[in-house]
Amino acid sequence: MLLSFVKRFCVILFLLVCASALAGEVIPPAPQHYFNDYAHAVSADTAARLDQTLENFERQTSEQILVAVYPTMQSDSSIEDYTVRVARSWQVGQKDKNNGAVLFVFVNDHQMFLEVGYGLEGALPDALCKRIIDEQISPRFKAGDYDGGLTAGVQAIIAATKGEYQGSGQTVAETHYQSYNNDGRDFLNLIKIIILIAVLYLFISKIWRGGGGGFIYTGGGWSGGSWGGGGFSSGGGGFLGGFSGGGGSFGGGGAGGHW
Repeated sequence: MLLSFVKRFCVILFLLVCASALAGEVIPPAPQHYFNDYAHAVSADTAARLDQTLENFERQTSEQILVAVYPTMQSDSSIEDYTVRVARSWQVGQKDKNNGAVLFVFVNDHQMFLEVGYGLEGALPDALCKRIIDEQISPRFKAGDYDGGLTAGVQAIIAATKGEYQGSGQTVAETHYQSYNNDGRDFLNLIKIIILIAVLYLFISKIWRGGGGGFIYTGGGWSGGSWGGGGFSSGGGGFLGGFSGGGGSFGGGGAGGHW
């Protein structure tokens, strides 16, 4: 009986310690871009160029490669445990392929970790991730060249994963945008049909009742209603482009390093 009590007490204590460790943890929201420099470590030109490169890479391969640069890591957990939770919450990569990867950099902590989704672990095994960090990124970071380090890192990741999957020519965000517009057009077309039926019903009712007030033919069309032309539009607008998670998952593959 005493042994059973001790075991239960230890389990509860362990859970409380875990909860306490996670209580101060912050899981940042999914980013809007592929290259995200929240620490302002690189130039605006470099950030824009790498963001466009990674966006185009998703169109070509369907793979989602993200870079997230933060000032500090907002967790007491190890970097590998924390970053895998963040990557999972962002759902980087396609749901049916899990072909995502995220390079996390914490500038003030001098730490980084490359998280790799299940579907890219063959192309980006842990040993290669470690080489990319140690040989391509860290030496440049040590010299204060964040632009060069992140550019080299992105190029190495792309080189390793290119050809693993075939893209559709669209990003997940563009697919969602197109689907949203199509659904919107279908809904608006239905509304137009309902309005047209209502107008015809009213018009026929007036004729059936013998007229009197209501609709009058003016030579240029029927007037007397309040249905203005062009009131409904399915045109553009909305957010197009940028990162949107595809439902991918992570199992902890990847490697970390420091400088």
